[in-house]
Amino acid sequence: MLRKIRTAVAIAVIAILTFGFIDFAGVLDNPLLQKIQFGPALLSLSAVTLVCLIAATLIFGRLYCSVICPLGIFQDFFNWLSRKFDKKKKFGYKPEQPWLRWGVLTVLVIAWLCGFTFLVGLVEPYSAYGRMADELFRPVYLFGNNLLAAICEKFGNYSFFKVAISLKSITAFVVAILTLLVIGHFSYHYGRTWCNTICPIGTLLGFFSRFSLFKMRIDANKCNHCLACQRKCKAYCIDSVSQKIDYSRCVDCFDCIDACRQKAISYSPIKSKDISRFQASADSVDESKRQFLKSTLVIAALAPAALEAKVTGVKDTRVPMSPPGSVSHKNLLNHCTACHLCVSKCPSHVLKPAGMEYGLGGIMQPVMKFDDGYCNYDCNLCSQVCPAGAIKPLTVEQKHSTQPGRVVFNKNICVVNVNRTSCGACAEHCPVQAIHMVPFEGGLTIPETTPDLCVGCGGCEFICPVKAVHIEGNPIHLEAKAPEQDTGIQTTDFDFGF
Repeated sequence: MLRKIRTAVAIAVIAILTFGFIDFAGVLDNPLLQKIQFGPALLSLSAVTLVCLIAATLIFGRLYCSVICPLGIFQDFFNWLSRKFDKKKKFGYKPEQPWLRWGVLTVLVIAWLCGFTFLVGLVEPYSAYGRMADELFRPVYLFGNNLLAAICEKFGNYSFFKVAISLKSITAFVVAILTLLVIGHFSYHYGRTWCNTICPIGTLLGFFSRFSLFKMRIDANKCNHCLACQRKCKAYCIDSVSQKIDYSRCVDCFDCIDACRQKAISYSPIKSKDISRFQASADSVDESKRQFLKSTLVIAALAPAALEAKVTGVKDTRVPMSPPGSVSHKNLLNHCTACHLCVSKCPSHVLKPAGMEYGLGGIMQPVMKFDDGYCNYDCNLCSQVCPAGAIKPLTVEQKHSTQPGRVVFNKNICVVNVNRTSCGACAEHCPVQAIHMVPFEGGLTIPETTPDLCVGCGGCEFICPVKAVHIEGNPIHLEAKAPEQDTGIQTTDFDFGF
């Protein structure tokens, strides 16, 4: 019964999480489940979420990995699929490899402190699944929607509408495919090995789950060492011969309970006779692991100073523009795990996965590009959905006064100057009068900019036919000047048919 309940809840959770990424109609603009993911909560220093998740682990064990984590649930699907094709598939017990688990975590901590958030985002489970959902599952969903819309149109039903399908980033697409192949291979052949060797969240929660109140327990009087539970354990953590369970790797899937015909395994709280044994195990902390953690902290503290000169990003003629609410390039680099929730939710398709705009450490993090549209002046959706604190929540009014970038005008290539013809599209699309038209030659008018008013929406860059205007990003976001405060400009409305 426990396994069926867990499976039902897990299916509901991953369905809601996946729909949050592929939803293009804005049905789930502010999904709650994204806010309780351990990795984003850790990077955003969300104390309430972290305390609740750690407390839940100390009480129930690693249920998070089987019920809330989308990548964990995704791995269970591949494990289920493998058993459908191989009815005789069996697992077994394998000793823990603490040097591998803690070694990977150490490398990721050092990488994060040195600004290589890209490495953290590659293996952080929520972000890894989010990229797969956005880059791989979303196009399939959109194709199905477009097919349904086409069928309905033939019968005069216009309840559905077609949506453009495009490749946002080759890098993100390739990474998503590789992630799917690697995770799929591991889970299909080796169960939850990825969770207990590579996943940093699994390592952290595994440490707390050693001391959880509710655990899988083997009744020595009922157990006949048949190995049924050991063969069903996809975490390789049950040693049926010695009747021991490695609680740091157990993900509370409850498969072993259904496999045991002797009813020797139960999921229950600690008993009074086990308290002394529990305390003894808590006191017998591996001294080598303690020294290992100390060394990790020392190295992590010294690493940023040693590599500070190297982690400065890639210089470019254009300063990249981070989303409104991200505060600065540095804040985005320190918190964003490239889960792509903001990218998938952006209604104007302005947010794209970055290449080398932010440097090596910021690959696949959101960057604003105005090739396919411009940022809606009254839209603050990306700041509302970010679970990691990389994009701070902004009200619409706060966004109006935030300046993530400033307008730049190149008169030398403007069509008014080059072709001596009328334009003015950029001024018409500016919501804050940062671009206005002034007299030029022969009765023509030409754009003039007031960068202090600019809010970096990109409307001018998107509409300009020759890219004579573009938005230059601010490494640290500034406060835009209110249009009504600029009294030295007389604006005139022009109608050029745009």
